[in-house]
Amino acid sequence: MVALLIFAGGAGVSVYEGIAHIRFPEPIDHPVVNYVVLGAAFLFEGASWRVAHRAFRQAQGDMGWWEAIRRSKDPATFVVLFEDSAALVGILIAAFFIALAEVQSDPRLDGVGSVLIGIVLGGVAILLARESKGLLIGERASPALSADVTAIAQAESGVCAVNKVLTIHLAPDQVLVTISLDFEDDLTTRRIEAAVTAIERRAMAAHPEIVSVFIRPQAREAIAP
Repeated sequence: MVALLIFAGGAGVSVYEGIAHIRFPEPIDHPVVNYVVLGAAFLFEGASWRVAHRAFRQAQGDMGWWEAIRRSKDPATFVVLFEDSAALVGILIAAFFIALAEVQSDPRLDGVGSVLIGIVLGGVAILLARESKGLLIGERASPALSADVTAIAQAESGVCAVNKVLTIHLAPDQVLVTISLDFEDDLTTRRIEAAVTAIERRAMAAHPEIVSVFIRPQAREAIAP
């Protein structure tokens, strides 16, 4: 959330300053100093980008970039990478338009560069907001996890049917599971309790990210269509 606010705020300021510089252009003072600062910033951001890229690659596995981002339950794995990538692109844009403004003797081009940087930051902010909002409002766990929990419950003796499996992420590595089960009618209370305990243990052993399992005995015919 903080990263999104920073990106959105930075985009607004960059666009505002760029438009102001286009309307009221001023010569660029000490361009060499600007290049030195931009070069140092590029080196620092580049080092940070390499670390973020290495962490993202570990989380990515065999998935493609976009698939890894869409399936990620931990925005931190790609937020830092996006942040550093946007910063590197912004530095290159700034350097290019400062040089172009000097060559063309038109300081308004420096303002154009600021506007483009703002557009880049705004685009990254929108993308991060889109990909992070699911976890902010409680995203469901992966279909594979739900399928595994369903299979575990269905395999338990005394279970007639798995009515529903609902999941929600409390955190990137914490999942809450609720299961509605139809048990055999002649099961004793003790036997149902044993089945519930067995399902909970097997589900949490198969998926350590599951922090709690709530099981509700419910006849299939009682489930609303």
